[in-house]
Amino acid sequence: MKDFSRLFSRSFVISMISFLLIVLICTSCSQDQNDLQLKTENGTIEGIRDSITGVKMYLGIPFAKPPVGELRWIAPQPLDNWQGVKETKKFGHRPVQINVWGDMDYRSDTTSEDCLFLNVWTTAKVNEKLPVLVYFYGGGCVCGDASEPRYDGASMTQKGIVAVTVNYRLNIFGFFAHPELSAESPNKASGNYGFLDQNMALQWVQKNIAAFGGDPQRVTIAGESAGSESVCAQVISPLSKNLFAQAIGESGAMVGTTEPLIPLQEAEKTGLEFVQKAGYQSLAELRSLSTEQIFAAYQKSGRFGFPTVLDGYFFPKTLTETYKAGECNKVPLLLGWNSAEVPGSSMMRGLPYTEENYRKIVQEMYPQDYQEILKLYPANTPKELNYSATALASDNFIAYSTWKWFDMHRKYSGQPVYRYLYSKVRPPLIDQNLTTGLAGGTMKKDDAKHAKDLPIGAPHACEIPYCMGNLPLVNVFAWTEDDYKVSEAMQQYFANFIITGNPNGNTLPEWPSAKPEETSPSVMEINVVTKTFQADDERYRLLDKISGNQ
Repeated sequence: MKDFSRLFSRSFVISMISFLLIVLICTSCSQDQNDLQLKTENGTIEGIRDSITGVKMYLGIPFAKPPVGELRWIAPQPLDNWQGVKETKKFGHRPVQINVWGDMDYRSDTTSEDCLFLNVWTTAKVNEKLPVLVYFYGGGCVCGDASEPRYDGASMTQKGIVAVTVNYRLNIFGFFAHPELSAESPNKASGNYGFLDQNMALQWVQKNIAAFGGDPQRVTIAGESAGSESVCAQVISPLSKNLFAQAIGESGAMVGTTEPLIPLQEAEKTGLEFVQKAGYQSLAELRSLSTEQIFAAYQKSGRFGFPTVLDGYFFPKTLTETYKAGECNKVPLLLGWNSAEVPGSSMMRGLPYTEENYRKIVQEMYPQDYQEILKLYPANTPKELNYSATALASDNFIAYSTWKWFDMHRKYSGQPVYRYLYSKVRPPLIDQNLTTGLAGGTMKKDDAKHAKDLPIGAPHACEIPYCMGNLPLVNVFAWTEDDYKVSEAMQQYFANFIITGNPNGNTLPEWPSAKPEETSPSVMEINVVTKTFQADDERYRLLDKISGNQ
């Protein structure tokens, strides 16, 4: 009996210990699960946690009603509330598109018109009020996705920032204008739906980011290429007033040759001609088509997107008119471009690199001003020709437009402006059967148009994984110690700016802001040796005069 009693006691103790352990584990799991649940304006969501870094991720959060059916080609509409807990553990659908550049890397599963989702990365505790970064992807307003690894927000969270990436409608679904669309709109405008999506996402951030530990009063918007043009669009649109505190632009602006604003009537005419050539008679007929039918008609048309529209609503004025009227959103701005945005062959029209061919092309491009162009973009030696062809092609593509934004903001905003030139030459690809594309990623070598161009600088979009701290996620390049050094500096500059409105600090080289009256403003060259220099902007002033954007 004694032995039985002893055995019973021992078994009871062991059972109780086991029970308590299970309770503790379950309680811990429950607390861990509750820690990942947040209440947003429309309902409760549940994210996931990275087991190594501890970063909490909320992926595929809807921020507007799906723009489908009768909501196709109208401004984004507020979400309905939901009951229960919505899982936000995977990226939402990306916008309808084809991978035009052939080199974008998506982590989302499918394309869909139901694409208005955003993603949040955070390490913040409740009510911590950390600064917020909202990043818009590039892709010419025809492709791109907030799921791309180079935009991943986890690395930025390690700098004490809540990071957000945003989807917006693209191509025919995001920028299609038409007389019937304008007539039915309460604002008598059409097109620019992609920019309105971004605006809606910024409104969502203002209402909800505090739940993620972010401060709605300390939001910085940023983007590259079409994403930079999007940032510029929000800076000059009155609809985005007070939705952000600072802005970062990487190679792109709403002016010049890349994204000129087209008058509404002209954009409506373009849309009407598209519909008629596609064999349809009315907007109702077009809206009744499936996603696949509309996108097939768009592809068949051979169009590369649709123009951005001077619609009198999102854009009441052009960029220069907005600044001169003192109506831009007056926020600190950090912006710049890359040293070799596109290769010189993009302007050489397939002709051999000779001085004669170069001069002939320049004269055709600038019949009234070619002599001035040749003075600033000379070609007296093969090396000089390659440099000048690259410089002129890059300036015409996107560098001049970004410079124009810089010039207007420093002169008319009353806010500090910090300008960079990114010039780190990217290392070779690990797989020699690949080459780089215009969007900065990789594609099959046979698909490349400029594979033989000499790398004389940093190409378009190559800085993105550096400034976002995402070199390890873009694992197709043979990154070196120098690349990580450059990334550490550039990301810290960006983080400092996001946190304080000033890129300086953390023992980095001093980065002066550009003064309104300077003819040779300070520029921070970001490379293995990062340093400032005084800009010679004569070539940009010449292009400005020729363009008539003054």
